[in-house]
Amino acid sequence: MNNHSFKIPVIIPITIGIIAISFSSIFVKWSTAPVSVQAMFRLLFTLILMIPFVWKHRNWLKNLTVKTYIMLFLSGILLALHFLFWMGSLKLTTVASSTILLSLQPIFVMIGAYIGFKEKTSKSAMLSMVVAIIGASMIGWGDIGISITNIQGDILSVLGTIVVAIHMLIGQSLLKSIPSTLYSFMVFLVAVMVFALYNMTLDIPMTGYSHADWGIFLLLAIVPTVFGHVLFNWLLKQVTAATISMAILGEPVGASLLAILLLNEPLSLTQFIGGLIVLLGLYFFLQNTRKQHKNNTAKMTSKPRNGDSIIKDERDNFQA
Repeated sequence: MNNHSFKIPVIIPITIGIIAISFSSIFVKWSTAPVSVQAMFRLLFTLILMIPFVWKHRNWLKNLTVKTYIMLFLSGILLALHFLFWMGSLKLTTVASSTILLSLQPIFVMIGAYIGFKEKTSKSAMLSMVVAIIGASMIGWGDIGISITNIQGDILSVLGTIVVAIHMLIGQSLLKSIPSTLYSFMVFLVAVMVFALYNMTLDIPMTGYSHADWGIFLLLAIVPTVFGHVLFNWLLKQVTAATISMAILGEPVGASLLAILLLNEPLSLTQFIGGLIVLLGLYFFLQNTRKQHKNNTAKMTSKPRNGDSIIKDERDNFQA
C-alpha cells in the first residue's frame, strides 16, 4: 500500500492490533491441543487466507538474494520459537503472568535496535517506556513465580520475548526492500515447516482433534494473526520496531480483562491500576515518537535537493 493513500491515524490500526492479539492467550487456553499443533495450524490457515493478497508479489521471489532468503528463514525459525515458548507458557502460568513478561519486549528491541541499527530513542520516549513497563509489572505482580510450574511458565515467556524481539528487528530490516505481505507469508511458511518437523520428530499427532479445537485454530489465524501480527508487520514499514513493541504493551491489559470475563482469572486492584499506567505510558510514548518523526521531517525539508522543496518522511502521514 502506498503510504500517501493512507490517511488514518496510526493509533487506529495499532488499537485494532492490540485488541486482536489480546484474544490470542484466551484461544490458547481454550484449546486442548498441544501448543505446537495450535501454532502450526494457526499459521497454516493464515497462509491460506493470505494467498490472494500475496500472489501479486510472486515475481519478487526470483529477485531476492541468497542473504535475504537466509534472513527470511531465520526470522521464520525465531517466530516459531516465539509461539512455542509463549504459547507453552500459557499452559503453565496465568494469562497475566505470561503476557506481562512478554511486554518486556521493548527493552530487548530497544537494545537490539541500538546495537544493530544505531537507532536512538529520545529520553522522553524512554521514560514513557519505563512507565508503561512498571504498569505492566503491576498487572502480573500478584501471581508471577508463585510455584515451580509458574516459574517454568515465566521462563518460557521470557525466552519467547527475546526471540520475538530479534524476529522483529530482522523484519524491520527486510521490510525496507520486501512487500510486507510477502514477508509475512514467507516467514509464516518457514514457521509452519518448523512446527511440522517438530511435531513429526516428537510423534505429536496432527489430526484427530475436536471440532472445537479446529474452530480455535481458525480463530487464532484470523484474529490475533491476521489482525495482529500481519497488521504489525505492515506497520513496521511506517514506524519503528520499538514503537510496535511499545504498542504491544497494551496486550496485558486486554488479555487480563478478557481472562476475567472468559477464564474467571481474577484481577487485583494493583493489576487494574497497572493497566491504566500501561495505557498512559503507551499514549505518551506514541506522542513522543510522533514528535520525533515530525522533527526529523522538518530537518529533511529544510534541505531540498534538485529544486525539490518538499521532501517528506512518509511516516509523517501516520499520526498518533
